[in-house]
Amino acid sequence: MGADEEKIVSELKGNTLRVYWVLLSAEDGVVGVREVQRKLGFSSPTLAAYHLNKLVELGLVRKVRGDYHLVREVRVGVLREFIRIGAYLLPRHVLYATMFTTLLAYYLYRLLQLGEINLHSLFALTFGLLATGILWYETLRLWRRRP
Repeated sequence: MGADEEKIVSELKGNTLRVYWVLLSAEDGVVGVREVQRKLGFSSPTLAAYHLNKLVELGLVRKVRGDYHLVREVRVGVLREFIRIGAYLLPRHVLYATMFTTLLAYYLYRLLQLGEINLHSLFALTFGLLATGILWYETLRLWRRRP
């Protein structure tokens, strides 16, 4: 980790991280001071501008005619646990949770359709329920930790 990376990790915390999240969540990566103030409930535009300028100093954002443009994406702290799908930042476990839920629903459908319940099917059902439950728990836990 270079000196630049260490500085970003040490500075990108608290409200600055929340402002960075707003930039990451913006469809085109462009936000204004008032937009950040409204989205985060800051008391004044000056506070939003302070954190945006901090991001400019870190080299993550560029100011162009009053708007702030995302220049560089970095994954620090809880941001490492999120993936970008289009304009959305989602917990990385959401893909696995969705896949396991779909497979479990299909397995239940086939099990009820065939009506052959035995020890193997109960084991598979138990495993599927546990895996699905754990993955959705982790997904929701990460979603609550987002900046």
